[in-house]
Amino acid sequence: MSHHLVELKDVYFRYPDGTETLKGISLRIVHGEAVGIVGANGAGKSTMLMHMNGYLMPSQGTVIIGDLELNKTSRKEIRKKVGLVFQNPDDQLFMPTVFDDVAFGPLNLGLSQNKVQERVASALETVGCLDLSTKPPHHLSIGQKSAVAIAAVIAMQPDILVMDEPASSLDPKSRRHLINMLKDFKHTKIIASHDLDLILDVCTRCMVLGNGRIMADGLTEDVLSNKDLLEENSLELPLSLQKM
Repeated sequence: MSHHLVELKDVYFRYPDGTETLKGISLRIVHGEAVGIVGANGAGKSTMLMHMNGYLMPSQGTVIIGDLELNKTSRKEIRKKVGLVFQNPDDQLFMPTVFDDVAFGPLNLGLSQNKVQERVASALETVGCLDLSTKPPHHLSIGQKSAVAIAAVIAMQPDILVMDEPASSLDPKSRRHLINMLKDFKHTKIIASHDLDLILDVCTRCMVLGNGRIMADGLTEDVLSNKDLLEENSLELPLSLQKM
């Protein structure tokens, strides 16, 4: 299924202040893959993810989503294919109520009111927040905001789900709920996280980013059990593997 393809070819990115964050990233992710992205702070994880839906455009190189090359013209269509959950939910929640925030994407897809209501109810139920639909987002806890931000993306039913630190503000019960939801998501998913146990639980493939480059790419169990590799990139073994 070509519309699920994510491909970066020799991508570089430099912020306006001159900081070069991506330094020749090349990768190819195909339909149904569950890919974890790990690395220390500043490794380039968030910057790379934001190229996948056109929030950022490469300074050099090529980004391909499905059969579309990312440019200013194709960016709107690509955002229909790729749902991006930002690290900070406040970057996504801006409407008067939770319902309005989750409905925003489906409405912009041109769906009927009945279909929008179905999508919103299903997405909020998936993240365990159906009872929050009438609440103003700014009254929610950070964990609730994170769950609603995830609901706002999955309500659009994207082909490709991209998540930046999705579990960072969740309590243990909500984290387990998120893991179960991700396991049930059958399309392509790409998750950047410091929670290496979540990556181990959800993703079959894992990449290690370091200083804007891909330092390793392989089976998750192989990558995350390589203590030397992880330590070289300022990471530690997942807690579940430290006990072994």
